[in-house]
Amino acid sequence: MNRLQSELHRLYLPRPQAHAGTDAQPSALIDASGSVRAMVMALTRPPDWEVLSRVWHGVQAELELPAPAIAVSGTDGLQLWFSLAEPIAVAQAHAFLESLRLRFLCEVDASRVHLMPAPDASTPCHAALVPALQEETGNWSAFVAPDLAPVFADTPWLDIPPSEEGQATLLRGLATMKPAVFDAASKRLAPRAHQPAATAAVTTVAVMTGAAGEDPKRFLTQVMNDESVPLTLRIEAAKALLQSSG
Repeated sequence: MNRLQSELHRLYLPRPQAHAGTDAQPSALIDASGSVRAMVMALTRPPDWEVLSRVWHGVQAELELPAPAIAVSGTDGLQLWFSLAEPIAVAQAHAFLESLRLRFLCEVDASRVHLMPAPDASTPCHAALVPALQEETGNWSAFVAPDLAPVFADTPWLDIPPSEEGQATLLRGLATMKPAVFDAASKRLAPRAHQPAATAAVTTVAVMTGAAGEDPKRFLTQVMNDESVPLTLRIEAAKALLQSSG
């Protein structure tokens, strides 16, 4: 086993598959019980690092999580790879990523954000392991350094095989997410993760009709300026303020 394989096993591969090669199929990231240690968020159409970096920075600054690895998909996207010290169910992993999407990318078209593993009624699917050759194009997926991520916004791939030593070095400095850290982050995300889609509209209507129990403009201003309130609600409050002052 080379250094790159060792790092992939340490961070992402299920332990029962400790001898799988780096050319393993996507199912290599899901164990026989339907659990995973890797969670992947990808941004496509376009693969804008300025947008995805909000997640990369946010999980570290706001949720105190280890930095995820950054990868180019080899086709059309930039990816963040999160590592779990202990496996969790596919559905739980997907729900956590959805919470991150709602927290940091709620204004981005959901069709541009791919969350993997993706639960399915019959067969859950996961991302393809990185690095890997893309047979249809001849390009490569690869892990990249944070300062180089913006370079790949238009071309999220390598046209030559990445150095295995270089890839191993990028991964070696990454830490796995311990269960207590994951649980704490999940709890902090939970109030934001389950906001009904109609909440913003209901809140706006309520305050505009005085149902909030105080001066509508004052209430809207408080909502707009409160960083603990989900961004979607703050945006709705700002819109309502503009309408009320027009």
